[in-house]
Amino acid sequence: MENCAPLKPEGGGNATSTVSNDVESPKKKKEQETKKETRAEVWTHWSRATRGSRSWSQPASPSWEEEEALVRVGVVSRLLVHPLKSGTAVSVTRAECQELGLRFGELQDRHWLVVTEDGHMVTGRQEPRLVLVSLTCEGGHVRLSGPEMEELRFPVKQPDGPVMDCRVFGADIQGRDCGDEASRWLTRYLGEGKTFRLVHYEPAMKGRRPEEGESGFPPYQVAYPDVAPVMLLSEASVKDLSSKLETDVTVERFRPNIVIGDCEAFEEDSWEELQIGSVRLQRVMSCGRCIFTTVDPETGIINRKEPLETLKSYRLCKPSEKHLYKSSPLFGQLHAVKRTGILQVGDVVFKVSR
Repeated sequence: MENCAPLKPEGGGNATSTVSNDVESPKKKKEQETKKETRAEVWTHWSRATRGSRSWSQPASPSWEEEEALVRVGVVSRLLVHPLKSGTAVSVTRAECQELGLRFGELQDRHWLVVTEDGHMVTGRQEPRLVLVSLTCEGGHVRLSGPEMEELRFPVKQPDGPVMDCRVFGADIQGRDCGDEASRWLTRYLGEGKTFRLVHYEPAMKGRRPEEGESGFPPYQVAYPDVAPVMLLSEASVKDLSSKLETDVTVERFRPNIVIGDCEAFEEDSWEELQIGSVRLQRVMSCGRCIFTTVDPETGIINRKEPLETLKSYRLCKPSEKHLYKSSPLFGQLHAVKRTGILQVGDVVFKVSR
């Protein structure tokens, strides 16, 4: 894929180029047509830095303006919502991109969480079979299903349920207990001789500020995701990894929210700020990978080896970033939501340059 340099505006901000007055040959005319097609994908515009957006930082002066170039880098090929942390993904063609992540109807990404009785999170790292649990919503009710289990239905809203204090990666966050029936369902399914409960993050609850990230990153909050509200990964990166493995892996294994097509492998590593439709995303950090990548999303079986070992062979961080990622290989990019809006499969993805 060819990346196009921003076109510099002249006069009223319209991008122009110098054209010779000589009579155009057919070859030269074709070159000009190609350039016009290029300009259709790259344009420059002037705008206030924060006008009409939900931005973390304000410009030095209310009248300060800067040039932004939007460069086409890919296309949204899939949108995945994971309502239950570590549970099955729900593939959608359209979703709201909110400050706390993707929303589709009553389903919000990683807004339900399995916890122990004392509120500590339980994920596929400890309980691999969680990846086979499906949580969906219909008509104001949650539908919980899994292999060899009867489907359980209960109301999304549980006003009489107690609010639990939970711990997610060492940070405190609340969750509304979804009731004893859901607890019995999960306890029976996981069968570990201990009690599990299901909690739901509600809009009025205070979000969690992740500890990960370097100083200088804009402030943001999350519900139950590890670090950031949106994870982005390209199809080409998954294909590149599969080419190094004995068995192909699918994008579901890496649990992204936005899958990008029509770009090169790992090109997403260089996208600091993106615009997709009206949505603005700001890169927070790379996604450091762990043992969870070795859980097969189709069987719930963990092998504790691949694809993690292969990722470690060529996707480790720079020495200067070891305080962030330690020995975790990097695969995918974590983003915060700078401007909310609607995302759709087929949307063109633009990199924002200044």
